[in-house]
Amino acid sequence: MWARISTLADQVRACPVTVIFPTSKNGLNVLCFTSMTTYLLLIRHGQNDWVGSNRLAGRTPGVHLNETGKVQADSLAKQLADQPISAVYSSPLERCMQTAEPTAAALGLTVQVEEGVIESDFGDWQGEAIADLSKLPEWHTVQHNPSAFRFPNGEDFPTMQHRAVQALERLQRHHSGQAIAVFSHADIIRVCMAHYLGTPLDLFQRIMVSTASVSAIAFGGSKPMVLYVNRTVDLSKIEFKSEEEAKEANIESEGRESRK
Repeated sequence: MWARISTLADQVRACPVTVIFPTSKNGLNVLCFTSMTTYLLLIRHGQNDWVGSNRLAGRTPGVHLNETGKVQADSLAKQLADQPISAVYSSPLERCMQTAEPTAAALGLTVQVEEGVIESDFGDWQGEAIADLSKLPEWHTVQHNPSAFRFPNGEDFPTMQHRAVQALERLQRHHSGQAIAVFSHADIIRVCMAHYLGTPLDLFQRIMVSTASVSAIAFGGSKPMVLYVNRTVDLSKIEFKSEEEAKEANIESEGRESRK
């Protein structure tokens, strides 16, 4: 099988496997991968009352989506309903499960809990106000050298990144040649995207991950490819095509290029 993904014209076109560009479709270009490709969609949970409260929710139980978050979850479900997603995974925390459930229902799937993408363990800092934490001497380390920081009685950033990336690697191997959705948290998605982008862990906070946003990674060939980060509208349409269909698309593409 060859895999095909439609993407915005300004999307980065560097790819670890051979790529062809068939016809544009509704203003979208088409990328064709010449190897079995696994697509992993990383999705942040919807809005809840802790978002913007300047407190660290962490693994606090009972943090549910608010009305805005529920609207975001329903919107995600509508956008993802026509994607060929074969499995939906989620952090066990309520705000992620509630975001994932409408998408799973739209796809006729059930949400599978993945402990590896749970929020970071903030330890003694969980539930605390950022205004208070920012006065501590450790705050400078969190902001500028997080790779050297461990939350008091909690998790350190390298451990968080390692267990989250290992979870994604396990899932992509288990679902080789498929598309899967994984619902998680901002910092978890950011450290994972930093890993796949080759960005140092100390700079992961430069990556923006909004509520109900989607980031995508393709696994195929010799290395993974980050397709996009923090997208909330105009999600790329994933399609899987047979080798024969992909070859026909390649011929058509070459013909158009020769006539330009």
